[in-house]
Amino acid sequence: MRLDAKALRYMTNEDFRVLTAIEVASRNHDVVPEPLIVQLAQLRGGGTSKYIGDLVKRKLIASERSQKHYGYKLIYAGYDYLALKTMSKRGSVVSVGNQIGVGKESDIFVVAGEDEEQVVLKLHRLGRMSFRNVKQKRDYFKQSQSPSWIYMSRLSAMKEFAFMKVLYEHNFPVPKPIDQNRHCIVMELLDAFPLRQIDKVGDPGKLYSDLMDMIVRLAKHGLIHGDFNEFNILIKEDGTPILIDFPQMVSTSHTNAEFYFNRDVDCIRTFFKRRFGYESALYPKFGMDSNKEFDLDVQVAASGFTKKDQAQLDKLMENANTQNDDELEPEQQDSTNDDGCTSSDNEDNNSDEGDGTSSGEEYDEDYPDYVIEKDRLGNTIRRKVNDKQIVDS
Repeated sequence: MRLDAKALRYMTNEDFRVLTAIEVASRNHDVVPEPLIVQLAQLRGGGTSKYIGDLVKRKLIASERSQKHYGYKLIYAGYDYLALKTMSKRGSVVSVGNQIGVGKESDIFVVAGEDEEQVVLKLHRLGRMSFRNVKQKRDYFKQSQSPSWIYMSRLSAMKEFAFMKVLYEHNFPVPKPIDQNRHCIVMELLDAFPLRQIDKVGDPGKLYSDLMDMIVRLAKHGLIHGDFNEFNILIKEDGTPILIDFPQMVSTSHTNAEFYFNRDVDCIRTFFKRRFGYESALYPKFGMDSNKEFDLDVQVAASGFTKKDQAQLDKLMENANTQNDDELEPEQQDSTNDDGCTSSDNEDNNSDEGDGTSSGEEYDEDYPDYVIEKDRLGNTIRRKVNDKQIVDS
């Protein structure tokens, strides 16, 4: 998804008051009616309708009409602007550069702060790919707690920043966290390459040992990464591994902690055997090599990312993974082993290479519940996945 920050300079305070009003109302409304926006924005002299129209034209919000409701929804582009506005006031982001990464649930950009130093901006975008079907799980949220992809992206960013901050403060090899607002994280830009892009290493045995030691050290500090694989490990020029991407990190007291620990270990063993032809009989085992000595998981909870927030994300992951397993086509199933590790032989089709689609359908980035397709007359339409509702594109 594009991040066009140029229009920010033309946004007025009134534009942001209306955008913020829609954000606030979205906590309790899937579709926000205009009278409520007027009430919350409280613009002097009126004119709220004009600003709403301008926001729709700029594709920062979307209008939606159904049999029961007519109103407006905040979409990721508008949420991006709200976050960038806040970060620009803090001085952590004052200019936006090129996009350097595209994942299934995130976009990565090079940006600069007030000191003009280049840093990384990561925007979480849950719902774009693997999490698009969670809304269909009726047992997840109560009716008064309708799930919002934007809200879940905010939780995911809060979690990643909290874990990154605690790990950095305890000298783990992770990027330096700089700022976080809504679904966005600003972190240090490192001169390193993803492990999945590296075909040869000078001493695979040493790198294997370093990575296993990192898994054990995390566990001794009460944490399990949960997605410890070649996609989330960077290698610096001197061979030092750097760990990234923490939305799936869990505590060693988690119900499925042993499963996640063993999966992290197996992912590294599988990758090293396939890529470097290296196999070791030595590998850590949960309980034997991972006795907890520190309570970083407790420190993360104290930092503001609560157990309730963690429970919501855990449930989201569980439901999404179950749904995705049922939807995988045969060739997709072949690229995943029994432990949930991604096959490196098919890595060009994975996270950083964009979003895949199936059956000729394309999922709308701004409307994860819709697919874009052609009708019999060749017209482009947007179809709601749930109830086959057709709307103009």
